[in-house]
Amino acid sequence: MSRAIWKGPFVDPNLIKKVEKLKDQSNKPPIKTWSRKSTIIPEFVGFSFLIHNGKKFIPIKISEEMVGHKLGEFSPTRTFSGHTPADKKAAAEGTSVAAAPGTAPGAAPGAAPKAAPGAAPKAAPGAAPKAAPTKGKDDTKK
Repeated sequence: MSRAIWKGPFVDPNLIKKVEKLKDQSNKPPIKTWSRKSTIIPEFVGFSFLIHNGKKFIPIKISEEMVGHKLGEFSPTRTFSGHTPADKKAAAEGTSVAAAPGTAPGAAPGAAPKAAPGAAPKAAPGAAPKAAPTKGKDDTKK
């Protein structure tokens, strides 16, 4: 649920005081804040903020496109290092880890164990299920 319109956007009162104090200065140092939940208002445009992401402060220069968003949206808290390709992961596991128990001695690392003799064959994963046999022409929809 969003904030009620009659209340207006939330901005930390201390943040507004700091911006008002720096408006008259020509050299505007960045404003350090922990208030990630504060909404960016038009008075903030042109100012620099140091927004805390939980570990360090991220420098952000406020532009007109940012008005209406929260300060925390521009200071990511998690670092994404990318997905590891499957072949790199398999190669790393194959060289450092011995074959898993239940697999054949010459089988590739990560291969599924063999089925018991006489067991019914399983369908391949991702294969389409077999269609039921169709009946006469009378049973089909027109």
